[in-house]
Amino acid sequence: MGLLSDPNRRRALINLLTRLNAPICVVCYMAGVAWFMGLAFEPFTLRTYMSENAMGSTMVEERFPAGERALATGREFSAHKKKTGGMPVDWLVKTMQSRGLEVFTQRFSRRLPFPDEDKERYMVKGTNVYGILRAPRASRTEALVLSAPCTPGDNNNQAVGLLLGLAQYFRNQVYWAKDIIFLVNEHDLIGMQAWLEGYHHTNTTGMDWSPLQGRGGSIQAALSLELSSDVVTSLDLVLEGLNGQLPNLDLANLFYAFCQKIGVLCTTQGKLQRNDWDSVSGYSHAVQTMMLMVMKQASGRSWGDHGLFLRYHIEAATIKGINSFRQYKTDATTTGRLLEGMYRKLNNLLERLHQSYFFYLMPSLSHFVSIGYYMPAFGLLAVILLLRALDLWVQIATPPPRTEDGVADAEQISSPGVLSVLTPLVISHLTGVALYTLPIHFQEVAVEHFPVSETEAVVLTAIAVYTAGLALPHNTHRLLTGRGTEQGWKVLKLVAVLYLAVLLGCTALINFSLGFILALTLVPVAAFITPHVPKALSAFILVILSPACTLLFSVFLFQDLQEMPVSFLDGWMLYLSVISQGILDHALYGSLVYPLVSLLVYPCWLLFWNILFWK
Repeated sequence: MGLLSDPNRRRALINLLTRLNAPICVVCYMAGVAWFMGLAFEPFTLRTYMSENAMGSTMVEERFPAGERALATGREFSAHKKKTGGMPVDWLVKTMQSRGLEVFTQRFSRRLPFPDEDKERYMVKGTNVYGILRAPRASRTEALVLSAPCTPGDNNNQAVGLLLGLAQYFRNQVYWAKDIIFLVNEHDLIGMQAWLEGYHHTNTTGMDWSPLQGRGGSIQAALSLELSSDVVTSLDLVLEGLNGQLPNLDLANLFYAFCQKIGVLCTTQGKLQRNDWDSVSGYSHAVQTMMLMVMKQASGRSWGDHGLFLRYHIEAATIKGINSFRQYKTDATTTGRLLEGMYRKLNNLLERLHQSYFFYLMPSLSHFVSIGYYMPAFGLLAVILLLRALDLWVQIATPPPRTEDGVADAEQISSPGVLSVLTPLVISHLTGVALYTLPIHFQEVAVEHFPVSETEAVVLTAIAVYTAGLALPHNTHRLLTGRGTEQGWKVLKLVAVLYLAVLLGCTALINFSLGFILALTLVPVAAFITPHVPKALSAFILVILSPACTLLFSVFLFQDLQEMPVSFLDGWMLYLSVISQGILDHALYGSLVYPLVSLLVYPCWLLFWNILFWK
């Protein structure tokens, strides 16, 4: 405290920070990146453990015997699905009723803002079918959900068959203290969104759905099942939900504990766990697994039907069967016993899962990185913005040097007008508003005048508005003042740097992965861009580090991490698909990534583009 209260010491500290500002910023950036990359090193991670006492032991005996019968039911479901050309609602109702469930249906419809690749139409209509197994030993105030989406073609038929097989088996057991809801939803996330809104009597997305005729208790946890073959080689746990939300870590710990007990091969991000953490290949494998989780979380989309449960504070995950490791085999009976064990443990809960972590990264299912370990990596990047803001503040407050005759430069003395700073701020944000609103509203005009589909029109309009924004703001400071001053760009950069620091800090608190990726690309731009650097080279670097190019690089990196590299043309098509999916996810489910980038991140980047071309 004495260092800050003494004016001489405070002045000396400020002089030191301003004199060594650039080297400190470079060191902080490198330290932040190194810290993040070190998170995947196993000695720096924590081993997973069960925090919830009610689920602390896996001492239950799983007896589910009807795996083959469940597969036969799945084949019967597939035949009826082909016969009806969609979800066989009547057959599902009769089948669930024959298993002793209270069966209800829900019709829903949703008008899309534009057709996507999977649903080539504006209006999507469907029906959800769900059956409730009432708890025989409790007051029916709590519930668990097991869902299986009805997808087109031959996908996920085995999951529906296993769900019905588990329903019949669970019906004959007497130890259930919670209602168990067996849900078959149509059209994946759209159907799940309709059912959740109907169950909780909310309508946040403008979807039309019929009220639910039957309800269970308050939902404590949910699992979504995806199986597309009779025998799978491993079970993959999908955790990433809408807007980067994650379920309580104990749910992942429960899945891993039963996989270890039953002997099921389990993966996360489709990658096996390796024990050779001290080798280069083992560390590289952990980095790839962690980076896949970071990129999925940063996308803000729900990577399974479970992702929509998380917004209602319901802990949920998706269990997906994959066939990537041919030397291992897991049949339906084993998968059923795994689910039986998990639901018996969830049935013991006396309160919602809350004792373990909600913010974490997982380089493997047996190890995790808590928020206290990964936040310093972001903090080292964020402190660069504060150091640059301090340097700019000192430069603005320092009186200009005087000439030999004792007169200071008039241009240096003149303070910037409010309009010279306010004008680029307003125009940059108006450009962001145009990027947010015009793509959907102008799709009809684009389709009429150009030979493109609605989806292509939306994406191309977004790219056109984004590109046009580069030409608009770099002369805005001269609209009312005639020319910019030296103090003017410093004040504008000070505002932009503080704006970016607050924006990235708030983003990282909600979605660390998105905030960290944006910080990696935007912090160097914010730190070192000035009007006095070489224009052509700096403009090229600024464009390369822009949000759009960051997304493009992320698409190629994501494919490489999945060990499915693509050519530039295929990557470009994936890039366009990601843009359309981001806009669609925002319109349908409330994903925040597209409005965040268009209304806040892009305008902030335009301010630095403005500073580069300040005259």
